[in-house]
Amino acid sequence: MNEDLRHITVLLDEAVEALAIRQDGVYVDATFGRGGHSRAILAQLGAQGRLIAFDRDPAAVAASKALNDGRFTLVHEPFSELAASLDALGVARVDGVLMDIGVSSPQLDDPQRGMSFRFDAPLDMRMDTTRGEPVSQWLARATVAEITNVVRDYGEERFAYAIAKAIDAARAGSPIATTGQLAALVAETVRTRELGQHPATRTFQALRIFINRELEELSLTLPQAVSKLNTGGRLVVISFHSLEDRIVKRFMRDHSRPPALPRGLPIREADRPRPSLGLVGDAVRASDAELSANPRSRSAIMRVAQRTDAAFAGGAA
Repeated sequence: MNEDLRHITVLLDEAVEALAIRQDGVYVDATFGRGGHSRAILAQLGAQGRLIAFDRDPAAVAASKALNDGRFTLVHEPFSELAASLDALGVARVDGVLMDIGVSSPQLDDPQRGMSFRFDAPLDMRMDTTRGEPVSQWLARATVAEITNVVRDYGEERFAYAIAKAIDAARAGSPIATTGQLAALVAETVRTRELGQHPATRTFQALRIFINRELEELSLTLPQAVSKLNTGGRLVVISFHSLEDRIVKRFMRDHSRPPALPRGLPIREADRPRPSLGLVGDAVRASDAELSANPRSRSAIMRVAQRTDAAFAGGAA
């Protein structure tokens, strides 16, 4: 099946509407994927508009070649390079940034990417297969404590230590090189699990998040995105995991409040520093119709904030 046809863009209309697109505006799609959001943004831009998209997945970069549009630029970098890449392109400010966080359907559905236990394949999990080390190499050298911390912190797995010990024992005999090996090992170790969930779900999720530095990437990028927004520009973020959404929620909340001042400082209310972001509406989830058409949208949550004309203090998410 054609890879593009397998990917259904989540919250497509809602996200593009949240950007409040101006025809002559400049926008960033920080996660191109297979271009669903990018195509919808371009459809609303005029001849003077511009869209810069980012993706670190070589397959997504290849898919972007089909989007032959002079208003469109694809950058093969993680979105943590957003500010530096925009500077290199001569783009000082943008009118909106859209981030659709997490793994895409083509990545999950391609056995060779090693992100799913549905297929027995090389244990890789990298979003950018041209850089970094696959999970199999990391598991071969990581300590029991390191594996425990990753599985517990990124997968919220209560059996993390038992899984780490089982991995350590198994690799003494032969390397854990495939998804099938790891899934079977975890299934033997974790005897109880939520109804309908494979015992290895949390472990696979944790290793993928860790090896791709997904939470760190998100925390690095949010301040960059706000710093590049024009007054009135929108930051739209779609998350699929509670750890991601927690980072986004706290970042938007903290920067939508006035900066903290020393206690007892005499200052008039009119002179108080103003927040650099304003929250736009409530969190948005997939509709019943979208859930029916695309069950993978069930965990999606979208948050939106708008840049004010106040100075942005920056800082990590």
